[in-house]
Amino acid sequence: METMYQWEVLEASAQQPVHINTNSALAEYCERWAQLPMIAIDTEFQRVDTFYPIPGLIQVADDTQCYLIDPLEISDFSPLVALFRDPCVLKVIHAGSEDLELFNHSFDVIPRPLFDTQLAAAFVGWGFTMGLQRLVEHALSVHLGKGETNSDWLKRPLSPQQERYAALDVAYLPAICLMLKSKLEHLGRTEWFAEETEMVLGNVVDTDPEGHEYYRRFSQAWGLPDHKIAALRDVTRWREQEARRRDIPRNRILRNQSLLSLVQVWPKNKSDLARVDEIKQRAIREDSETILAFIANAQHSAESEPVKPIQRPLPIIWNKRLKKLKAIGREAAARLEMAPEVVLRKKDLDNLIRSRNPQGDYQLPSELSGWRKSVVGDALLNQLAQFEKNGS
Repeated sequence: METMYQWEVLEASAQQPVHINTNSALAEYCERWAQLPMIAIDTEFQRVDTFYPIPGLIQVADDTQCYLIDPLEISDFSPLVALFRDPCVLKVIHAGSEDLELFNHSFDVIPRPLFDTQLAAAFVGWGFTMGLQRLVEHALSVHLGKGETNSDWLKRPLSPQQERYAALDVAYLPAICLMLKSKLEHLGRTEWFAEETEMVLGNVVDTDPEGHEYYRRFSQAWGLPDHKIAALRDVTRWREQEARRRDIPRNRILRNQSLLSLVQVWPKNKSDLARVDEIKQRAIREDSETILAFIANAQHSAESEPVKPIQRPLPIIWNKRLKKLKAIGREAAARLEMAPEVVLRKKDLDNLIRSRNPQGDYQLPSELSGWRKSVVGDALLNQLAQFEKNGS
């Protein structure tokens, strides 16, 4: 396979990428790509004034050529969707969370099997959250300029500079993927990486599109009475649904700071509403009746639909304990020559601590129950047991 995916060949092809702007051409190339073991993919999109990303370009690199698919011209993406679902073709991507979100929303597909070079780089000790420039320089000693990062990808025609920049985003990925796969296998971390990839793919699907649980992200509100938390929940839920319906960013309706200020000011009329931090005049003009109704109905809402608790900050005793627990993660990371942020993530440690039952036992969350269990999970449980035994 190494002879098929030479980065020098793909780099040269990026000077004149193949344009795919008809349904028939897309179908023809997808049929060809389906015969290959691997393709690299990327997207360019706009997301300035919208809730959802607007695809401006889809890039593909195969064994010899870079391609630019124009989503503004093509109407039938079913061949590409079928390719993304083909279990025999590995899809290589770099830092693909936003690209995966776009594919899922725009085309109702999540590419599988997937190989994210940023994630793999972290697992072989190259670096944590490596950008494409740093990855290409590290792996291939090629300097990749920033170029057209802030371009308008919905404008046509695209400039030659834009096209080259976009094509280069996929040109190096196949060769780097092969290097990383070899390194993962050598280190015995192929299964670790596969497990982590499945976890990443599972997080692409939005499990709360209606915004029912969004309010629980506001840890600052943990001590508020139930009727105020109910108001926060109801306004936040309405904002989420409206942002998606209007296809505008959440903060164009209400900023997070405005939501928190809202339940402190507790407005009863438009004049009161104007005192809310960072509230937009448009919100007062167009949405005041709705927002004020949520406030007025808060007590009834709390009674008819009881709120779920917002997690309070950990007690002060955990300040010292956290240092010991994090040290376990750092020591494990040093042994493996991996970034501590990969071995022990803050949210996973927090979930572990909050799993304590009345008997003083702790349960590893799913994120610490796979490959991380033997690496760091068991040691964390042992340390937590010592805390319970010694009371410190």
